[in-house]
Amino acid sequence: MLRQMEPPANPGDSPVELELTVHNVESALYQLYFDPVMERKNVAQKWLTEAQASAQAWQFCWALLGPDKLPEVQFFGASTLHTKISHHWSDLPSDQHDSLRMQLLSHILHFSLGPKMVLTRLCVALASMALNLIPQVWSQPVADMVRAFQPQKPDSEGAPEAPQDPQAHCLALLELLTVLPEEFHSGRLAQARRAQLKGALVGEWAVVCPLLRQLLQSQDSSNQVKEKVLRCLSSWVRLDVPLGESHELVQDCFSGLSNPELFDTAVETIVNAISQPDSQRYVDALVNLMPLVLGLHDQLKRAAQDGDMETSHGICRIAVAMGETHSRVLLEQVEHWQEYLALVNMILFCTGFPGHYPVSETSSSLTLTFWYTLQDDILSFEEDKQAVYLQVYRPVYFQLVDVLLHKSHYPSEEEYASWSSDDKEQFRIYRVDISDTLMYVYEMLGAELLSNLYDRLGRQLMDPQQSAVWQDTEALLFGFQSIAETIDVNYSDVIPGLIGLIPRINISNVMLADTVMYTIGSLAEWLADHPVMMGGIIPMVLQGLGKPELSVSSVSTLKRICRECRQDLAPYAQDILTMSQDVLVKEIHKSSQCMWLMQALGFLLSALPVEEILGRLHSLITPHVQRLDTLAQQEPDPTNKQSIIHILGMLSSLFTTLDINREADSSEGASSPRLTPTQSMQNPVVVVLQQVFTLIQNIFSKWLDDSDVVEAVCGVFEKSVRTLLHDFGPMVAQLSEMLGQIFCAFPQASALDLARQVVHIFAGEEHHIANIKSLIEVLTSATLTLFQQGPRDHPDIAESFMHLHAQILKRKPDMYLSDQLDVKRLFYCGILSLKFPETATVKAATLFFTELLPRCKDMPLLGEVLQEDGKLLTETLLQAVGGESPRSLSEHFSEVLLSLNRHCPALLSQWLKETLQVPGFPSAQVSTEQKDTFRQQLLREQTHKRRVKDIVKEFSLLCRGLQGCGYSDY
Repeated sequence: MLRQMEPPANPGDSPVELELTVHNVESALYQLYFDPVMERKNVAQKWLTEAQASAQAWQFCWALLGPDKLPEVQFFGASTLHTKISHHWSDLPSDQHDSLRMQLLSHILHFSLGPKMVLTRLCVALASMALNLIPQVWSQPVADMVRAFQPQKPDSEGAPEAPQDPQAHCLALLELLTVLPEEFHSGRLAQARRAQLKGALVGEWAVVCPLLRQLLQSQDSSNQVKEKVLRCLSSWVRLDVPLGESHELVQDCFSGLSNPELFDTAVETIVNAISQPDSQRYVDALVNLMPLVLGLHDQLKRAAQDGDMETSHGICRIAVAMGETHSRVLLEQVEHWQEYLALVNMILFCTGFPGHYPVSETSSSLTLTFWYTLQDDILSFEEDKQAVYLQVYRPVYFQLVDVLLHKSHYPSEEEYASWSSDDKEQFRIYRVDISDTLMYVYEMLGAELLSNLYDRLGRQLMDPQQSAVWQDTEALLFGFQSIAETIDVNYSDVIPGLIGLIPRINISNVMLADTVMYTIGSLAEWLADHPVMMGGIIPMVLQGLGKPELSVSSVSTLKRICRECRQDLAPYAQDILTMSQDVLVKEIHKSSQCMWLMQALGFLLSALPVEEILGRLHSLITPHVQRLDTLAQQEPDPTNKQSIIHILGMLSSLFTTLDINREADSSEGASSPRLTPTQSMQNPVVVVLQQVFTLIQNIFSKWLDDSDVVEAVCGVFEKSVRTLLHDFGPMVAQLSEMLGQIFCAFPQASALDLARQVVHIFAGEEHHIANIKSLIEVLTSATLTLFQQGPRDHPDIAESFMHLHAQILKRKPDMYLSDQLDVKRLFYCGILSLKFPETATVKAATLFFTELLPRCKDMPLLGEVLQEDGKLLTETLLQAVGGESPRSLSEHFSEVLLSLNRHCPALLSQWLKETLQVPGFPSAQVSTEQKDTFRQQLLREQTHKRRVKDIVKEFSLLCRGLQGCGYSDY
């Protein structure tokens, strides 16, 4: 071990000052491995890296490989050789190439008995050298390597002095041949050189392939040699060597599948060989391999029967690789159709492996994508040909549906309870994959598939013995739901029967009940077209709503029904509201499900007669408002806080969907007015908000400094504004006054975001403009004060403030004519916001400027500010592009520069000239000529946004010294 190495003579000395001697390298290695002080380890690491890059490394690396050195030292010597050859090749005179090659070969032979890590590193070094010399200088590298590793006669001249161990030599040669393609793939090569090298290496396969076959077939070859042969073949396969030339070798690999020591490696090699996309060109080779794959079926069945997961997994991989990669080619071999059908059935057997995934088998999931591929290939044929294939394969796909439904079965409740949470999650994902496959298969099998499922479900539910097995019923419903979730089943004639069967299902089992709920949810659109069928369904959903264990499925299903069927729910409204109020008061559901439930009730209430809504709304929210009132009077503490946020969240969710103006049957949710008996009647949501307004003010006064509570309160109003739009009008005056007060007392981003919504909706309405103008002046003044004190700790406020003013400039720019708005300070806040490290804040600031700059011509006040501070803005943008901000933001800065160029080109030209002539600005990496080129390119482009982005991006790369590093491609 390295612990036997001599410690440094003076451990305190920094190796940076040391000479590049073998002794000092060993001391630095000791320090790297064993010094407990991390700083000294780092210093040693840096020194050793520099040592490898030095010219002396060509010499000291051989000394480090001496037989008396420790393996770790020898490994560093071999790694240094590889570093020199791969990164410093041009430093070595060409007349030394032959001697280096001979030395490397000699050392590889010396290390053929180990240590393995040193041998591998030396092989990689020789492979790297070969890649530097092929094909011009070293035209037959493989033949030369093979010759060098032939057993040498002791008296032959020039024979390397090495231990005469034929097996060790053979393994060393195979290691060398294995790393040669690997080094090609890992090296950084120009495209033309890569293509040239690949061609030369593929040419060498004619020498490698017979050698590998000979070794694999030889009785004298040990398992170790055979495994190395298999790995070597895998490595060369990545070069896309022609399957036509190597299919006999691939066939030989199948013999390894009967040898337990070689099984895993043989599987990997065969899969790699037949998964080559290029191998589709060698149809005869594929046809010859088919009997070998099919010949594994008996071994596969035995493994599945014995629970040998490793063997069944490996054979499954081979079958799937053959079937999936070459599906179309093999389908087209009409004379071999029975063989391919046999392969498809073999894969079907793999899909149906006995046992539950992922506990007692892990292979069936490998097969699912095969069924997509086969179906796509069959359906891609012209109609006549397709009909023939469908005749053969439709029955297989019906079998597949049976297999998939069986595989989706839950285990018994006792067994499922014993599974780990990880196993349960994997099983959930597996069922999602099965669901996706069933949905895809529907394209081939069509309506007949639904009829098939319906008939089986009917037989099960009518037979008391069959219906006792809940997993069977659950699996069939799971199949229905998988299809109905994404396919339009409105035309299907079996859905009415299915809806009729569902109430017959006993939902005492949680997993079955869950699937029943999701199945009903997937049929919500069908129910909207057939409301007469809801009578048997709604009670089941409400029954589920009362069970905590069905929380997610029952609430999401009720929400879907309320959204899709709201026009026809009046007869059930009272039952839905009563049950919902009950579960909400009893706190049966978690917070997120309560939010969904309130959204569902918002949809339900929206469709009721307007005169009924307020009364039902009051009865729904009164218990929660009373609870909120009680909490508001108590002293703040963490428990109260969560309860307050929860209740406010429920109100927000309700007001998100409670929209009496939404046209009931509009699938896109477009707003259109609904005639009401009294046009002057206030919106029920506004009435409620006015009633609870004092309560909300009380909450604010107690929780003013808590951003979570303030955000939750603002959320109630923001959701209401978004949903009600102009109906929210009566609240604008009260809300504006309250927002101004709370923001002045304790600035919060959520208050600015709410103000932006109010500006967006009401800035164009004369009777609201005074309140909004007053609010904006108050918010702006308070935020400017905050900026003056130092805004760095409030990136969220800076972001929301920039968004607010961008909205004002968009909707009501004449607010900027107010004497109360300090436009100059606002402009400066925008410049400060551009300097923030937070991406969102910078983007908001660039949006503010792209809205402001076009207004400067028409609004003299803005024009004056631009004249005075435009140079500072330009300078800030250039600093950001030049390296002060992340590169990813350069396109946002380019939009401001484009806007400047469009709206004040003469001024921009002057500002660019003045700022860029400063030496070292915006970066010492760019020359005066490069800055001039950038300025000219930028000023020429006033229309094409994409072109400006590219110009700014290239300049940004230049400033950062990254030009030509590949970044410009991304």
